[in-house]
Amino acid sequence: MKITILTTFPEMFTPLHLSILGRAEKAGLLSIREVDIRAYSKNKHHNTDDAPYGGGAGMVMLAQPIVDAIRDVQGEHFSGRRIYLSPRGATLTQKKAEELAKEEELILLCGHYEGVDQRALDLCIDEELSIGDYVLTGGELGAMVLVDCVARLIPGVLGCEESAQTESFSSGLLEHPQYTRPREFEGLLVPEPLLNGNHAHITDWQLSESLYITLRRRPEMAKAYLAGRKFTRHQQKVVDAVFERIRLEDESEKDPD
Repeated sequence: MKITILTTFPEMFTPLHLSILGRAEKAGLLSIREVDIRAYSKNKHHNTDDAPYGGGAGMVMLAQPIVDAIRDVQGEHFSGRRIYLSPRGATLTQKKAEELAKEEELILLCGHYEGVDQRALDLCIDEELSIGDYVLTGGELGAMVLVDCVARLIPGVLGCEESAQTESFSSGLLEHPQYTRPREFEGLLVPEPLLNGNHAHITDWQLSESLYITLRRRPEMAKAYLAGRKFTRHQQKVVDAVFERIRLEDESEKDPD
């Protein structure tokens, strides 16, 4: 996949070329390029912003440098998605990341200041995405989150395809706890089902813990997972045991004596 990031602060993206994504680049699985929007400004001082029409605080990014930059980097045969990182965009989800991971190319526009001249968006942007219901100083951090989220879904990037399929949100549930050596650490033990080598018991424990954590932390997510899902008789016993565990805990909290 080819990812081009349009920004006025290209130096912010060094972390994307390290660790797992850096190895993926070296392996030819991924190409990440930062393009400085300032280089496309036709103004005397190469500025990329100006005061907003209608008044108001702050500055607005100019349409001209952005439009010229996008048209240049996409070329004549662009096949992909052009995305503006914006707090008013649809929220980035795992489902959206999986959708974007199928694209051949992504162009990401990082806004700054009070936003971007709407005409640049009308002319060159396919969709707006947000990483959450809060406001950042610019779109750079949002772009980094999106790149990391999408790139790790590209076959070969993680090195273990099962990792991307079994993690939180991919399965519909939050991920179960993870443990490694030693078996005992400061009095805390690794759960017994993970030590006995019985894969059926391990699978049951993982489902049980994932469902429990999701019900406690993201009940709306657990409800969506359970709705209309058909379990085997054995799986249903595991699910029922989780609800019983929660019922007993809640009763204990109400009546500690």
